[in-house]
Amino acid sequence: MTSVFDLAPEAPVVPVVVIEDAADAVPLARALVAGGLPLIEVTLRTPAALDAVRAIADEVPEAVVGVGTVVSAAGVADAVGAGARFLVSPGWTERLLGAMRDSGVPFLPGVSTVSEVVALLERGVDAMKFFPAEAAGGVPYLKSLAGPLPQARFCPTGGVSPASAPAYLALPNVGCVGGTWMLPPDALASRDWSRVESLAREASALRVPVSGR
Repeated sequence: MTSVFDLAPEAPVVPVVVIEDAADAVPLARALVAGGLPLIEVTLRTPAALDAVRAIADEVPEAVVGVGTVVSAAGVADAVGAGARFLVSPGWTERLLGAMRDSGVPFLPGVSTVSEVVALLERGVDAMKFFPAEAAGGVPYLKSLAGPLPQARFCPTGGVSPASAPAYLALPNVGCVGGTWMLPPDALASRDWSRVESLAREASALRVPVSGR
């Protein structure tokens, strides 16, 4: 199966989007894509989330829209039914992992301990979300995993900022980072899509050349 990291390998940051009004989904997605961030995670934290995913999937073909905060088999089914092209969970159980595998789309199960990483590797899963990244040990923690578990690749999310993102992206076991800093609440409230696009463009410039890793 294709990895989430292969869906948009040029994009170093996955915007983690909380959408309150589905009418904002399309202009927001277009702003993020225009800024160089086509991989978009819409979280299942609001009633508007699935309608937002449907709108983006239907009207912004340049975007690779996924669904985050997936915590149940029902959530997997709802997300894929809405058009999600990838799934992200904050953690995992056997049932949830099975549902994500069966969905047919790439997924990132969440981990925060070495044992969880090893358990997923035993099950043939090597692409993971590291969450909550900063609270769980941040860059030093992931750096320490690269030696004994080089086959595991991560998308750190949770507290990642423009200041810390480059250090994460420089690690050999990090494929991308997730963040919200390009989506300031005041810009979303005022529907200032040009500001979102500008912040997305700054975030997209954080990529680290492969030769520099």
